[in-house]
Amino acid sequence: LEAANLLEGEKVQIVNVNNGERIETYTIKGERGSGMVCLNGPAARRVQVGDIIIIISYASMGFEEAKTFKPAIIFPDNDNKLS
Repeated sequence: LEAANLLEGEKVQIVNVNNGERIETYTIKGERGSGMVCLNGPAARRVQVGDIIIIISYASMGFEEAKTFKPAIIFPDNDNKLS
């Protein structure tokens, strides 16, 4: 959450690269530094261990703010650790 500048409880979209599933859900804080991404409840049936996922968060802002906004983009390694 910290690396991607996400808040606990923030609405996100999960895109599963392996099967094309798209899920809207919210973030839950886990063990800091664990590198674990875990889907709970019904969303857990849409993603298998080892699938590649993209987590997307959207924001509403005015035109002027949007022109200078820089999104947080991270690319973790295979163990979900940042290089």
